[in-house]
Amino acid sequence: MTVAPKEGLVVEGLRKRYGDHTAVDDVSFALAPGSSLAIVGESGSGKTTTVRMLVGLERPDGGTVRLDGRDRSARPRGRAERLARAREIQMVFQDPYLSLDPRISVSGCLDEVLRLHTDLDQAARRDRVAELLDQVGLGAREASALPRGLSGGQRQRVAIARALAVKPRVLVLDEAVAALDVSIQAQILELLGTIRRESGIGYLFVTHDLAVVRHIADEVLVLKSGQVVETGPTARVLDAPEHPYTRLLLDSVPRRLRRPAGQG
Repeated sequence: MTVAPKEGLVVEGLRKRYGDHTAVDDVSFALAPGSSLAIVGESGSGKTTTVRMLVGLERPDGGTVRLDGRDRSARPRGRAERLARAREIQMVFQDPYLSLDPRISVSGCLDEVLRLHTDLDQAARRDRVAELLDQVGLGAREASALPRGLSGGQRQRVAIARALAVKPRVLVLDEAVAALDVSIQAQILELLGTIRRESGIGYLFVTHDLAVVRHIADEVLVLKSGQVVETGPTARVLDAPEHPYTRLLLDSVPRRLRRPAGQG
């Protein structure tokens, strides 16, 4: 019998159906503290449904989700437990503009999260907001701006800062760089790498784009039609894929973005 690790995120036998359609079918994986796992697959592969179950936006029909040994599969009992779970796993979406209140400044957005989830007084919250903005490479000008006054890359930095505000154990990034141009993608990926090294947070990076996976993930899990078809260390999966579907995904990556095996 396999003994699940006590630390980190452990997902076993996760299932989700919508009517006659099975969106996620027996998905299992583990994410150790401070590590990064990319969940990859085409649209409809089940990757977004999987992570929505992890953060509590969807309820699984089967399987278990545990974080540091605590079961997150059952419905939370009351507001306090719901907020506690929200703090543990945070999510950054593809389009931050849709998740940011257009009427509230960047500093106000971050302060709102701190007021909901912490007991910090106003002065301490102000210091924490400045710390978060500095962490994601933003300053006083961006702090006072409304979301519409920021670039796409700046808005994504705000979304990352908001997710980090509650010091989560796991950060889920759902196509978080897909809407950005290549140069901005590289900046955000570098930022995320720095944050992970400094904070020890675990990343679940959801994407259909294998061109960016090598830069962000220690391991890769490949989903097709809701099922795991391949998983393993990033270098092995990308350089020597074993499943035909993984090879198909790799063949769809523009060659100018692909890195030949053996090149650092």
